[in-house]
Amino acid sequence: MAKDPICGMHVDEKKPAATAVHQGKTYFFCAPGCKATFEKNPDKYAEPRKPASA
Repeated sequence: MAKDPICGMHVDEKKPAATAVHQGKTYFFCAPGCKATFEKNPDKYAEPRKPASA
């Protein structure tokens, strides 16, 4: 199960209320309102990208 980055609820990836893609990663949301909050400032809620290993 995925974790809604806004409210922290666990979301079934097969039946999310909403999804959004940011920097190539899909985020799953429990409700359209959480998606709307994410889309206003995705960098605040998105998981940081890990740098490539040297």
